[in-house]
Amino acid sequence: MDQNHPENKSEQSLSPGTKKPGFGLALIPVIAMALLLGIGYGVYHLKAQVLLVAAAFLTACLGALLKFSWKEMETGIVESIRKALPAILIMLAVGVLVATWMASGTIPMIIYYGLKLISPKYFLVTACFVCSITSLACGTSWGTIGSLGVAFISIAAGLGIPLGPAAGAIVAGAYFGDTLSPLSDIPNLASVTAGSNLFDHIKHTLWSGVPAWLIGLVIYFFMGLKYSGREFNRQNVQLIASTLEKNFHFNLLLLLPILIVFYYAFAKKPTIPGMMVSSLVATILAIIFQKASLVNVAQAMNSGYAARTGVEMVDRLISRGGLMSMMETQLVAFTAFSFGGIMQKTGMLAAILEKIMKFASKVWSLVLTTIGTAILSALITGSSYLAMIIPAELLGDAFKKKGLAAKNLSRIIDEAGGIIVPLIPWSMAGVYITGTIGVPVLSYLPWAFSNYLAVIILAIFGLTGVTMARKKREDETQAGS
Repeated sequence: MDQNHPENKSEQSLSPGTKKPGFGLALIPVIAMALLLGIGYGVYHLKAQVLLVAAAFLTACLGALLKFSWKEMETGIVESIRKALPAILIMLAVGVLVATWMASGTIPMIIYYGLKLISPKYFLVTACFVCSITSLACGTSWGTIGSLGVAFISIAAGLGIPLGPAAGAIVAGAYFGDTLSPLSDIPNLASVTAGSNLFDHIKHTLWSGVPAWLIGLVIYFFMGLKYSGREFNRQNVQLIASTLEKNFHFNLLLLLPILIVFYYAFAKKPTIPGMMVSSLVATILAIIFQKASLVNVAQAMNSGYAARTGVEMVDRLISRGGLMSMMETQLVAFTAFSFGGIMQKTGMLAAILEKIMKFASKVWSLVLTTIGTAILSALITGSSYLAMIIPAELLGDAFKKKGLAAKNLSRIIDEAGGIIVPLIPWSMAGVYITGTIGVPVLSYLPWAFSNYLAVIILAIFGLTGVTMARKKREDETQAGS
C-alpha cells in the first residue's frame, strides 16, 4: 500500500472512538470561512488572521462533536505548521535580503538603469517592461504601482494616452515581476502552502508566465504605435532617476548579491545559506559604497530599510524589507494552517476532497478544479494570500495522489489566485490600485493581458499535460524537486 496516498493518511488520522464526518458537516467550516472572509475581510476590512482564527475555532467545535480531543486537533495544527517551517524560514530570510539589497544600493541601481530604457515611441511596452524589472528587483507590485505606476500614469495623461491601457500595462508588468521575484510574498507563500521549493516554483512558473507576458508585450507594441510622435514629459521619471543617483553611489560590484542568489538557485544549493551569504555581501557593500553604518544596516534587517531621500514617491518605492515586514504574511500562514490542520486531522478535509476527486479524477480535471477553486477564493475573499492558501489546503493531497510535483500546484495558485486578485474591483489590491493611480479596475482589467493570459495557458497545460511535472521525492522543499 502506497503511504503517499492521502486516503491512507486520512484513515490513520481518525482515532478510535471518533466519528467520520459527512460531506454536509465538512462543508460547514468552508462555508463559514467564506462568509467570514467575504463579509469580514471584503466588507469591513477586518484582518484575515482574526477571521481565520474564528473559522479554526468553529472547526474545532465541530471536531469536538465528532469526538476528537483538543490534543488530537492540536497535533493536527502542529503537523500542518511543521510542514511549512522550511519555507517560512525562507520568507524570513527574504525580509533580511530585501533590506540589505536596498541599503547596499543594489535594487536602487537596477531601478535607475531600468528607467533609462523608457522610449516615447513605445510607451506601453516600456511601462510594462520597466514595471516588470522594478517589481522583479523589489519584490513588490504595490510598491511599484505606488511609485513608478503614478509616474507612468501622469506621463500617459500628458501624452494623451488612454489611461485604461496605460494602467493595464503597469499592473500587468508589476504583477509579472512580483510573481517571479524571490523577494515577493506571492511566490514565497505559494511555495509554502503547496510544499514546493521556492526557486523550483519560480522556474516552473516561467513556462506559463513568460509566454503570457511576451504576448502582452507584443499587443502593447502594436497598440502603442499610434501614440508615437507625441511630446514626452519625462519629468516624473527623471525625478526618480536623479533622486536615486543623488542618494546612492552605483558600481558594478552592487550586482554581486544578485549573482550570489542566482548561483545558489541554478547550482541547486540550499536556498537560505545563499540568501544569508548574499545579505552579508550586501551589508559589506552598503558600508563601502553607501557609507552606511553597521548599526543602521542591522536596524534595516529588522524593521526594513527606511529611505529618506526627500522625495515621497522614491521613499515609498525603496523603503522595504526587514524581518518585521514578513510578520503579517507569517500570521496569515499560521492561522490558515491552523484551520487546515484541524480540517485534515478530523477528516473533514478528506470528506470534501473525496467529493471533489469524483470530478478531478484526471490530471486535466484536477488542474481545472484547482484553477476554479483559486479564482472562486479570490472572488470571495479579495485576498491574494487566501486565494492561494485555500485551494492548496483543499487539493494538495490530490496532486500527491496523482504523482504530480508540488510545483505544479504552487504555479496554479500563484497565477490563478495571487495575480488574479488585482482584477477584482472589491479586492484590497483593486481598491489600492484605483486609489493610487486613479483608474477604475474595470477600466484597466481588459488591458492587463498577462494576468489572465497566464490562467488560460495554465488551463491549456492542464488539458494537454504539457509541463505538468511528476513528483521526484517526498520532501519537495529541497532544490531540484
